[in-house]
Amino acid sequence: MSTPSTLVDDDPLARERSHLAHSRSALRAMREDVESLDISDVAANWVNAQILERQIGERIKALADLSHTPLFFGRLDYLHAPGADQAEGAEGERFYIGRRHVHDHDGDPMVIDWRAPVSQPFYRASKKNPMDIGLRRRFGYTGGDLTAYEDEHLSDPGEAAATSKLLQQEIERPRVGPMRDIVATIQPEQDEIVRSGLGGTVCVQGGPGTGKTAVGLHRVAYLLYAHRERLARTGTLVIGPNKSFLHYIEQVLPALGELAVKQATVDDLVTGTVEVRGADDAPAAIIKGDARMAEVLKKAVYSHVTMPTEPIMVVRGSRRWRVPAYELEDLVRELLDRGIRYGAARDALPQRIAHAVLVQMERSGEAPDDRVQDAVARNAAVKAAVKQVWPPVDPAKLVLRLLTDADFLAVHADGVLDEDEQKTILWAKAVRSVKSAKWSAADAVLIDEATDIVERTHSLGHVVLDEAQDLSPMQYRAVGRRCTTGSATVLGDLAQGTTPWATRSWDEALAHLGKSDGVIEELTAGFRVPTDVITYASRLLPHIAPGLTPVASVRENPGFFDLREIAGAAEVVAACEELLRNEGSTGLIAADARVPVLAEALAAAGIGYLAPGEETTVETRLTLVPASLAKGLEYDYVVLDEPQAVVDGEPDERTGLRRLYVALTRAVSGLIVTHVAPLPSQL
Repeated sequence: MSTPSTLVDDDPLARERSHLAHSRSALRAMREDVESLDISDVAANWVNAQILERQIGERIKALADLSHTPLFFGRLDYLHAPGADQAEGAEGERFYIGRRHVHDHDGDPMVIDWRAPVSQPFYRASKKNPMDIGLRRRFGYTGGDLTAYEDEHLSDPGEAAATSKLLQQEIERPRVGPMRDIVATIQPEQDEIVRSGLGGTVCVQGGPGTGKTAVGLHRVAYLLYAHRERLARTGTLVIGPNKSFLHYIEQVLPALGELAVKQATVDDLVTGTVEVRGADDAPAAIIKGDARMAEVLKKAVYSHVTMPTEPIMVVRGSRRWRVPAYELEDLVRELLDRGIRYGAARDALPQRIAHAVLVQMERSGEAPDDRVQDAVARNAAVKAAVKQVWPPVDPAKLVLRLLTDADFLAVHADGVLDEDEQKTILWAKAVRSVKSAKWSAADAVLIDEATDIVERTHSLGHVVLDEAQDLSPMQYRAVGRRCTTGSATVLGDLAQGTTPWATRSWDEALAHLGKSDGVIEELTAGFRVPTDVITYASRLLPHIAPGLTPVASVRENPGFFDLREIAGAAEVVAACEELLRNEGSTGLIAADARVPVLAEALAAAGIGYLAPGEETTVETRLTLVPASLAKGLEYDYVVLDEPQAVVDGEPDERTGLRRLYVALTRAVSGLIVTHVAPLPSQL
């Protein structure tokens, strides 16, 4: 290992700083080249001009030089030029690895994108498998300044393998502001997932601090690099559990130069037609989220189709063409048997009827063309018959009827839901209209399912689903509809499932998603949570997820951990003040019901604080976090208030212990647990 204290005579650190300065100049020149583009001669019209302007604007943003974000973080010295003959004496090649590609005015690369194949050994090479790398160099930065470097001579048998101190420092660097990318610290097992192909779905089971969210986001960035044209056409989407979480992660992809990825919650996806103003109790939500509801909805939608009993008489000029009822019934049954969407079949029926009329015309010696068929399909008699046989269905009205009309529900839930289950989801009060109904989040998912039965949902090229363990089967189906022709990255931890309908197994989840062939990967190396903290939190695993492998922290720093029995809120505030003396962010996590009391205590002490998702600043580094919103967030230091209250805040003990497990594992450097009431017996 080499460090600034063991520099060779020609001052390698100065040479690397010089390369950094020249790379920044080259990036600035690339940006200026784009800014100076004149599109007046190539834009055929104002629409093309607007599209080009937007693309140029996005390119300029992607070439931004972020002052506190290192332009490159590593260097690879190949023994031979990649792809060249590896004969003795063949000349090697050097590459600087960074967040995006940078080239000089001659087009020669100064920084190589971390996603390029030539960069892969930076993450995968080892003493056992050097991958033709003579030297791997990591760089250390303070702010935006290059201040240190560290070398590994991977092909030198005389140098022993060692843990990278710069890598440890980067992992443990204080968390201030939104989530950072992990592009400089991706580990081999993470890199395998990141670089897996676009065609397959990957499900990542990862305990707290294993980097599963970052891996998912970096996989999106990699796929956009490797399949940019295809994904630009089909689209990508990141789905998170709530707005606070999405706000926390939203800077990761832009920092990697990717600006076109949309973010949403599951609720955002399914509330296009109705406003969610109500809430279900747990028993109703569990049944509404059950995959069996899809069968009930399908039966209810297709119940609107009735077999024709009367013939159709089509009049054209002086001729009358009769399609008998039995022939119409054959057409309807054929469409039903094909299993196509309700709306698509309804649109096809007039054309099928028109075709039957055209066959009669041809038999009588006429020679009708496509225009005649279209005209027959629009004939008033045909339209009236279609409306009667295959009427339009409004998905929201259909779901409203199922939830308010016991007889209608009983007919279509027969053999699917028992009587008690039907009573559980029926609304107690009658509702006048779709607009006046107090829809719940689970109701919106049912409407989305019914909408898809009527009309196909648009599919994206790739979807990332984070904190997936909390989704119901019906929510998985809603996400799966958004990637029927694409692939998905599913991220989660079964031990952190905190909904009554939480996922029991990833195989089951992938089946509901429509991706049964997805590959399940498990991350067990913990990079975020200190050893002492994760060891304590893992006491809960036998009670909440007995089959899971506990996370093993790879942190050399055991972290700070303290259990304190206290007298009241003043001592919670004192613990926050103690932790705020350290560099970085502090989170005060408490049961939702305890938040107002603690907010009052912080205000009385004159300590400012933020809500989850709000960005920490130099002046305000404390966030007051309700336990229900802690999932996915991380802080350098955490005060966890009253563990038993966190458990008691949930409808059952297992869910409460899972919520506590989440709260216990948010700290990067230190955790203080304060309690007046006795700790849960499991701890």
